[in-house]
Amino acid sequence: MPPATPPDHPTRDAGFGIYLHWPFCAAKCPYCDFNSHVRHAGVDQPRFLAAFRREIAHAARLAPGRTVTSIFLGGGTPSLMAPETVAGLLDAVAGAWAVAPDAEVTLEANPTSVEATRFRGYRAAGVNRVSLGVQALDDGDLKKLGRLHSVAEAMSAVRTAAAHFERFSFDLIYARPDQTPQAWAAELRRGIDHAAEHLSLYQLTIEPGTPFFGLAQAGRLVPPDDDVSRALYDVTQEICEAAGLPAYEISNHARPGAQSRHNLLYWRYGEYAGIGPGAHGRLVLPQGRTGTLTEKAPEGWLARVEREGHGIVETEILSAEDQGDEFLMMGLRLAEGIEPARYAALKGRPLDAGRLDALVTDGLVARRPDGRIAATARGAPVLNAVVAELAG
Repeated sequence: MPPATPPDHPTRDAGFGIYLHWPFCAAKCPYCDFNSHVRHAGVDQPRFLAAFRREIAHAARLAPGRTVTSIFLGGGTPSLMAPETVAGLLDAVAGAWAVAPDAEVTLEANPTSVEATRFRGYRAAGVNRVSLGVQALDDGDLKKLGRLHSVAEAMSAVRTAAAHFERFSFDLIYARPDQTPQAWAAELRRGIDHAAEHLSLYQLTIEPGTPFFGLAQAGRLVPPDDDVSRALYDVTQEICEAAGLPAYEISNHARPGAQSRHNLLYWRYGEYAGIGPGAHGRLVLPQGRTGTLTEKAPEGWLARVEREGHGIVETEILSAEDQGDEFLMMGLRLAEGIEPARYAALKGRPLDAGRLDALVTDGLVARRPDGRIAATARGAPVLNAVVAELAG
């Protein structure tokens, strides 16, 4: 039996989160490589809810004694769930762990599945923040991205979210084919006019295995080149900063105090349980910080949970080297940067002073007055190279 008190760990004070993955979508977007699936015959929500309950109970046996500080219902499209299903999931979490009174509970939603009655039901279930997948404010580009909603529907969904939740966010994708910095600037300003506190702004990436990848390989889809992509990134930072939504992470912008607490938990290398098909977790167990991964196929996950009580197919005790590298990669995405002492505690050795000095001299990393180190505006777009140098 694991101890009732969580094991001590250098990142224990970063919080404890629950990620609940609902893998179903109304349609598969051509750029998406997430674990999402379309089921035209419908989904047996009561059966899946029962399986989620079992996996939550299993996770609580692995990691007892925690206080949940954030819950994130991601997907897929969690807003395709009935409010009763969402209520059942949140009740199961509350029955397995203590939940902090101010816990952030976020649900991802697509504009096409937003209804006022459903949002009222989610609020009653305990959701206190929503994240809308708007993705573009151009009807032509929405069609190219495979989205099922129009700009008008997206803006209506944003208004509905604002009417039911004090905290909401929405996503936009930029660096789309043929997009100019001028057009993106106008679109972003329009988005900011409707954003109360938070925006997630992602550059379009062409992922192997997606329809967009095949189109790009065939020359039928041409994303912006590196120079245009960098100009789009710079425009994003400038406009958001001027509007009072600075980047607190490479792709996320918020007014002060409005950052996503759940995402901060990831980037600060906190502990979280991953529940549902294809969910990743990072738990601090007696044997050490441990990565978990569940069966990706929804029906395979369902059968495994019903048979074994959980859907975990991979468990890895992370080495000190792995933990240090993960902490570096996650933490340097944040504007606040990382604490070198915490890195040293995880990895078992400090950052290499010579490598750090060279990156500071090159203007890619900065030492902050509070002792943290952070990627600079110049270093953030080439973060992978910065991390590789520091971790070497």
